[in-house]
Order: sequence, then C-alpha cells, then structure tokens
Amino acid sequence: MPRQTLFDISAIDLNRVVYDQNAIRQTNPQRGSMEQLNGVVYMDLKKAEAIGFKDVRPDEFWVEDHIPGRPLLPGVLMIEAAAQLAGFVTRHLSNWTGFIGFGGAESVKFRATVEPGVRLYLLAKQKWERHNRMCCAVQGLVNGNLVFECEVIGTQF
Repeated sequence: MPRQTLFDISAIDLNRVVYDQNAIRQTNPQRGSMEQLNGVVYMDLKKAEAIGFKDVRPDEFWVEDHIPGRPLLPGVLMIEAAAQLAGFVTRHLSNWTGFIGFGGAESVKFRATVEPGVRLYLLAKQKWERHNRMCCAVQGLVNGNLVFECEVIGTQF
C-alpha cells in the first residue's frame, strides 16, 4: 500500500506561489548554492502545515560529480531543503527570531531517486515545539510519488 501524505493536497494549487525566492530570503539566511527552498505554494498556520518546492536544476554544483553519468540529488540536500522549509514555517507559525540551527533528522527514509529537471515538492507539518526546539515531519514528492521522508529538528539560537 502506498504511503499516505502528511495531509491532503488534492485541493491545493501547486502552481500558485505564495512565497517566492525573494520572500524566502527575508526569512531564511541561506544564499547561493545552499538555497534549497525555491518557493512556497501553501501554508496554513492554524494547521501548522506547508508545501514548498525545490527546482532541481541541471546546473547545480553537485550534478557533475554525484553520480557521473547519472546525476542524483544527494540525500543530504533533500534533508537540507526539508530543514529550510521547517525553519520557514516555524518562523511564521511561532514568530521565532534569531538563527534556527539544524538540530538533527530522525526517521529518514529515501524511497526513490531524484534527478535534475524535476520539481521536488516538500510537505511539512510541525509536530511539536518546546524549549526553543521544534520538530517538523517532512515528505518529498516528485510527480506525485513519495521520494523521501524525515523528521527535522531545529533549535533557536
């Protein structure tokens, strides 16, 4: 049986960008080749959930060398994209200020490869927040197929 998504996305317009790259830059500190979150198409603060995306481009720094002849998006960059969306959601949901650092990843599973030329959608749902720490469950989807899932922990500094 296929895995369920964190929440129902059937009524969400995945092409309607509500936060573009410039808006994300107002919240997230990553720049250049480490900007792994390119847009947000949905955010519901009452439900503590969001959908962002990463456009996996053929000119990214890792393409030539990971894996030569068959470039695959590194799993650590999928987790980084998940962490960037989790931080973005938490700042809007909880009005955190300052730096949100990566505190860990749990229950990580990679279910399919991700190659250049696709849009990786990231579904995030905040699970908990306490003592300047938070946890978001995140799933990655390409063409409607689950490619990875994890729980991202962040810490406010």
